[in-house]
Amino acid sequence: MLNFIKKKIALIWAKKHVKQTETFKQNAVEDQEKLLISLVKTAEKTLFGREHQFENIKTVADFRKNVGIADYEDLKPYIEKVKKGQRNILWTETPLYFAKTSGTTSGSKYIPISKEGMPYQIAAAQSAIFHYINQKNNSDFVSGKMIFLQGSPELEEINGIQTGRLSGIVAHHIPNYLQKNRLPSLKTNLIEDWETKVDEIVKETEKENMTLISGIPPWLIMYFEKLIERNGKKITELFPNLQLIITGGVNYEPYREKMKELLGKEVDTIQTFPASEGFFAFQDDYQHEGLLLLTNHGIFYEFVPLEAYGKPDAKRLTLKDVELHKDYALILTTNSGLWAYSIGDVIRFISKTPYRVVVSGRTKHFTSAFGEHVIAFEVEEAMKATVEKFPAQITEFHLAPQVNPTEGLPYHEWFIEFEKEPENIEDFRKNLDDEMRKRNTYYDDLISGNILKPLLISKLKRNAFQDYAKSEGKLGGQNKIPRLANDRKIGDFLSKFRI
Repeated sequence: MLNFIKKKIALIWAKKHVKQTETFKQNAVEDQEKLLISLVKTAEKTLFGREHQFENIKTVADFRKNVGIADYEDLKPYIEKVKKGQRNILWTETPLYFAKTSGTTSGSKYIPISKEGMPYQIAAAQSAIFHYINQKNNSDFVSGKMIFLQGSPELEEINGIQTGRLSGIVAHHIPNYLQKNRLPSLKTNLIEDWETKVDEIVKETEKENMTLISGIPPWLIMYFEKLIERNGKKITELFPNLQLIITGGVNYEPYREKMKELLGKEVDTIQTFPASEGFFAFQDDYQHEGLLLLTNHGIFYEFVPLEAYGKPDAKRLTLKDVELHKDYALILTTNSGLWAYSIGDVIRFISKTPYRVVVSGRTKHFTSAFGEHVIAFEVEEAMKATVEKFPAQITEFHLAPQVNPTEGLPYHEWFIEFEKEPENIEDFRKNLDDEMRKRNTYYDDLISGNILKPLLISKLKRNAFQDYAKSEGKLGGQNKIPRLANDRKIGDFLSKFRI
């Protein structure tokens, strides 16, 4: 009876919530401009606000004139002041948290999360679930066990500011009504070593009535494989009431076939776009591609056309200016004190009614050793199309340029860890190259002009990518391995695992 009541309440809440969100979907452009001016007004007396004459900012154009695009290195001097306990620096109050992330050039990054920003992180996750319940008319999963594969919830303090991984911070904000259903135990969640942690999670969950499982795809796969290895059953046989997978952090599509194989059958999936800097979007329509951009969650968005990103005269666009199916670097101004901050993600709009996006890559993750500027979205879509044509399954892959081969023309080398190899690897390779040529005209020109030879595939031994992640101290949590690079740092490591 209690479970029936919980399900009924969830359906009522979901319907009410979705109805309330219709307003922001319709008023996105107006809401965004009002939000920016509100953020500027709030931070007018901060150190950053005084240095950038916030008192003179009345329009979006004024803001762009006074505040240039920043990366972490630009904001680091301000963040260091905050870490030392100084107040009123980037935002009016000391941050509630620092989300600690791995940086490529700055070492660890400390991303401020204010008391105003944190509730939006939680509200966005709840909204994603409410949209699912409402659209599918399904709340059965609320009565079962739920697991969130995440970093340790143990936090350290820096001058009174709680500091840790975002997923660990979020663990402290799980609503009370979900706490009894939530796994793993605190003891297991505190384990730092990822492989040991997953082993313990397997033991804790294998006999439970799991109905919702959440995490980024590579680590879900690792968890599922260990469950299957121990029990000899596909995941939906082991968890017959599994209703929902919630995932984010990377494009899900390249993992879809592999996940389906491990699960044993299709399971509903919600794709999300969270980060330490904010929760930007989630899947609200399960019939169509794309994630709903959250335009009323304390974040003002700007968009720089990818081809102009990094240039001094690059145009900064707002929602009303964007075009469909064009790649933009995502720039954020947040209610946690990030100002015109380049997060490094590249997005592509696929709808403007409402605004829906796909994550198409990273500003620093591309391959352009020969001027081709291939981005993650192109390689992921090419791989997806090829895998669909051939009966193959991919665990993970990475593209690196080979500029100085021992003989012949240079080429793109694709390092692929197959779960199930195609019957004819040469046909697979040719098809993958054709799909890439369709998606990137510069690459096509280089092949046609005999500047590059068609791509080569290097098959890798099992767990090659896990070993790479471990070598970098990035195994588990929200860590992701780039799908492509403009150098061979990752490629050279993976070369040791060629079959």
